[in-house]
Amino acid sequence: MSDLPGVQRYKLAWYAVTIFLSSAVLLVLEITAGRLIAPYVGVSVYSWTSIIGVILAGLSLGNWLGGVWADRGAGEREVGITLALAGLFSLLSLLALTFVAPLIQSSGLDLISASFLYVLSMFFVPSVLLGIPTPLLTTLALALDSRAGHVVGRMHALAALGSIVGTFLTGYLLIQYFGSRNVIVASALLLFALAIPFFRGVRKTAPVLILSLAVFLSLLIVQRNGFANPCERESNYFCLRVVDASDSAPFGKASALILDHLMHGINHESEPGMLISPYVHLMDELVLNHFAVEQVGKLDYFFAGGGSYTQPRSIKAEHPDSTVTVAELDSAVTELVEQKMSVSTADMRIFHRDARTVFNQLSDERFDVVVTDAFHDVAIPYHLVTREYAQLVKSRLEVDGLYLTNVIDVFPDPKMVKSMMKTLATEFAHVDVWLDDIPQSQQRMTYVIAASDKANPRQSLLASRGFERQWFRINEPLVATGTQLDDLPVFTDDYVPVERMISRLLLTAEGL
Repeated sequence: MSDLPGVQRYKLAWYAVTIFLSSAVLLVLEITAGRLIAPYVGVSVYSWTSIIGVILAGLSLGNWLGGVWADRGAGEREVGITLALAGLFSLLSLLALTFVAPLIQSSGLDLISASFLYVLSMFFVPSVLLGIPTPLLTTLALALDSRAGHVVGRMHALAALGSIVGTFLTGYLLIQYFGSRNVIVASALLLFALAIPFFRGVRKTAPVLILSLAVFLSLLIVQRNGFANPCERESNYFCLRVVDASDSAPFGKASALILDHLMHGINHESEPGMLISPYVHLMDELVLNHFAVEQVGKLDYFFAGGGSYTQPRSIKAEHPDSTVTVAELDSAVTELVEQKMSVSTADMRIFHRDARTVFNQLSDERFDVVVTDAFHDVAIPYHLVTREYAQLVKSRLEVDGLYLTNVIDVFPDPKMVKSMMKTLATEFAHVDVWLDDIPQSQQRMTYVIAASDKANPRQSLLASRGFERQWFRINEPLVATGTQLDDLPVFTDDYVPVERMISRLLLTAEGL
């Protein structure tokens, strides 16, 4: 390349930079897509499958079209037009969201179909357009440098390297510091900037037209409120919001934490002991029922997942001599609930790490109660439902300790709940499943599972404090109806088919 004339070297360098940056932008869009649709369909392996599949399909089609176009004599002007259009359609994704979101949310579609349609309508065309420049520019570079192997290898390597940089940059930095919509706008501006040099020597009509369309599109997005971010904060894990939930409280003010599209918990502003969510109240009552009265005020708790910190906050208010340790993966969650939801963690021990990592770190400590409340709608951390995790939990519990967890599943015949029940039974002598209501038709429910080596003879449980509520132990009807336990797997670190177990949440409207 050093033997080439200066102009040719400049062009080859610019072609290389363009391929690198346009490939980076494609992966920026891919990662950002997950955040944009999370408030509507959450985050799961199925939403990411839709994102990756649609964008790869668009990229493949774009590569093929670019190759065909190159054979038909496309030049730098066509590269510029393609990049500028990619910028326009990247902006258009924000506008498209304002139109398709109301339609999809009201359609009753299942989660898989909804995820696919969101991504298809927003990011397929930008992916096609961003797939075109690489074969075009590679062909143009071959006309300047006869070393075909060097040129093709270099361009492919730069495309891959750009994709890698775009992935890490977006996932680790851009979204959490600038927000998803700002990242989309910046990506569009970068594509416009990349397009400008390719319009040299071309009449100004095309760039002026594209600029005019970009301005018009931006005004339309503003009019549709498409630049407004529904997230109060965007972390590496969630779209976070705190909303007013005073209607859920009998008096005073209350606030709710929304993680992506799911309400995680409700905190009363002035009454930390008020447990508004029935499943949280049930967990509290199960603890009161499990331990002697003289023990309740000085128990040692471990929470895998903090979320709204509703139960840890209540425990410290009602039983100040109890200790509370929380493993909350996302520090942004802790910061937000401290700022907006009347939570003080000053008298709690907080680890912003994965629960299993923290358990391994605290190998010499034992707890009276372990609560796993880290399941986020249909996004279930696989490693927190396996037999190995159950073994780890039991090894950290006192002899008479209690393990509590909650999970969302469909009623009746909740296969996920049954598999968790079967898995926990490999380590604990007694595993009970509780509900606050027995529905008359199929619907999604929040189940609470209690595991210990101490039997609980109760078939129902009445609230001893707070709201007047009753819960029911449903072990017998659960085991006797629907899928038999023998037909369901014990979850292990090597085999944990969570998505298959909750398929009805994914394939029916109950999943949204």
